[in-house]
Amino acid sequence: MKPIIIGMITAFLAAVILAPIAAKLSFKVGAVDAPNERKVHSRIMPRLGGLAIYCGFMAGFIVSGSLRPQVYGLALAASMVFLTGFLDDLKGLTPLQKLAGQFVAAIVFVAFGNVIGFLTNPFTGGIIDLGIFGIPITIIWLVGISNAVNLIDGLDGLAGGVSAISAFTIGIIGLLNQDIVLAVIAMYLTMATCGFLVHNFPPAKLFMGDCGALFLGFMLAALSVMGLSKGATLITLILPIVILGVPIMDTSFAIIRRARNKKPIFAADKGHLHHILLQKGYSTRKAVLIIYGLTLFLSFSAILMVVLTSAQAMIVLAVVAIVVLFLANQLGVFSLHKKVAVKKESTGLRENKLH
Repeated sequence: MKPIIIGMITAFLAAVILAPIAAKLSFKVGAVDAPNERKVHSRIMPRLGGLAIYCGFMAGFIVSGSLRPQVYGLALAASMVFLTGFLDDLKGLTPLQKLAGQFVAAIVFVAFGNVIGFLTNPFTGGIIDLGIFGIPITIIWLVGISNAVNLIDGLDGLAGGVSAISAFTIGIIGLLNQDIVLAVIAMYLTMATCGFLVHNFPPAKLFMGDCGALFLGFMLAALSVMGLSKGATLITLILPIVILGVPIMDTSFAIIRRARNKKPIFAADKGHLHHILLQKGYSTRKAVLIIYGLTLFLSFSAILMVVLTSAQAMIVLAVVAIVVLFLANQLGVFSLHKKVAVKKESTGLRENKLH
């Protein structure tokens, strides 16, 4: 236990210390986010903060001696995703190049035996063996969640905070399921992300960039495959979707909204949850805290579902779905896009990378 605690402290402190260094490096190599007519922040911001998250996470493993064969595949694949995002922040990659990097990393992760092998039939309770189809489903899940987290990286502290809460929740569920490896990895990720948030919470001193957002998204998706998605019950398969509800819902609602507006799926708009909260007059800090609250609600629900019976867990899931749809409708997430003036903040709202 002592080495694990040391690893957690190391992950946090390393991220705290390395974040200012990453900011200086960003300016030195030109990896900065400059304001323009499409962006709201009014000053140049460094965007290699993900370097602090990645290095802090890896430092926790190295110091504690926890980097063992069963996590080599995760470490290698996550490093490839980080490198893809880093190159994009540094030089700028085409969307196809970024996707290629993510797909290759996902394939590497799967090659180490990390595959969603089956689904549970909710009507009969039987198991549906995915066979070879488990490989593409796993790869799509990894790439999809990576980009979903990248998509919500639009406010200071938003993607980092949501990811930290989600990682912590996965860690708690890992402990409840006596999956120590999963719990340790999740806690190192939580602490490294919290260390970065010391410098990223509004008003931010630096952005995590694609290297941070893609890394966090991939890690969360991978952890869910390694642990939460391998149980032979419907509930265990639903847990990752509940925990990662905010990025998944924001992405899903964006697709629905753009379909209703008859716009391309990847067309830019200002209809994301954080945009809507700002449009309703909330400050950046309050908007971020509201989304943190929603993430905590989903995370608590997921933990509750683990300790309850399957029937009780399904009731919790139904309540969660009703609450989420009600809030989405009240906020106008599904509404046709309307232009609303949004007050500029120095670093608060940024152009979404994938919109």
